[in-house]
Amino acid sequence: MKRLLAGVLLLILALTGCASPQEAEPPSAPTRSAPSTSESRELPPSEPTEIRIPKIDAVSSLVPLGLNADETVEVPPVEQPMQAGWYRHARTPGEAGPAVVLGHVDGNKQPGIFFRLKELVAGDEILVSRKDGTTAKFRVHKTEQIAKDSFPAEAVYGDTDVPELRVITCGGGYDQAARSYRDNVIVYATLV
Repeated sequence: MKRLLAGVLLLILALTGCASPQEAEPPSAPTRSAPSTSESRELPPSEPTEIRIPKIDAVSSLVPLGLNADETVEVPPVEQPMQAGWYRHARTPGEAGPAVVLGHVDGNKQPGIFFRLKELVAGDEILVSRKDGTTAKFRVHKTEQIAKDSFPAEAVYGDTDVPELRVITCGGGYDQAARSYRDNVIVYATLV
């Protein structure tokens, strides 16, 4: 579990423009409990292809993100701040457990795909298109902005028996010396 949490923390901190790359062991895939019959339906695994967040006019294809050769987490290129990515070592959106989508708040001196992510509130929709032709529809139940040194790794990446989605970007004040934002904006959503 320590290995997973260390890898997860690196994932968040490694967003280009958010922190400088650091070395860490690759995060392992979370274990999965059987879905409860009283919970949301689950979709079979299928890679995501696009994310749409109507309230903030965000639409992006999703590139798979893994680990670099130096074991830092890949992020979408900062030169393409409107590109979002799906962390492929987590669940696919719609499967039981948390799926994770990452994107920039800004980059290349322009707003990024998740520039307005902090505006989402409970009840807002997030749609994720999948390779199997289905669309996973998620409803936001919580948005938080939290200091990076207090990142809630267990809340974000801890396994669940329902299909959930986490959408993450940087936020808060910008630390010029560290060349990094001080906070993360995290949106928590559940499949409907």
